[in-house]
Amino acid sequence: MELQFECKKTGNGSASLKVIGDVTIHTSPKLREQLKALLVPDTHEVRVLLGEVEFMDSSGIATLVEGLRWSRASGGRFVLAGLHDNVRDVLSLAKLDSVFDIEECSG
Repeated sequence: MELQFECKKTGNGSASLKVIGDVTIHTSPKLREQLKALLVPDTHEVRVLLGEVEFMDSSGIATLVEGLRWSRASGGRFVLAGLHDNVRDVLSLAKLDSVFDIEECSG
């Protein structure tokens, strides 16, 4: 399945990126491009909605870590929301569940 995105920006410096499909070594570059486009100086918060991502490999995790680093470097907030159990388990195994700001609902 091709990775799909739905991006929404608000006027208050927030943006959300809904990710649909599996994030793998083949699709993570597309996620990286989407995140990089959102992480600009006027964006203070990025919410990555992962409720429709059932599988994520290490390259996907690395892409999220990169997004978190970019966001923190500019003083922004980077939130993962609505995680599927499989993705939550991968983050937990990598001990990254305490590094990311994770919200239960995709809001």
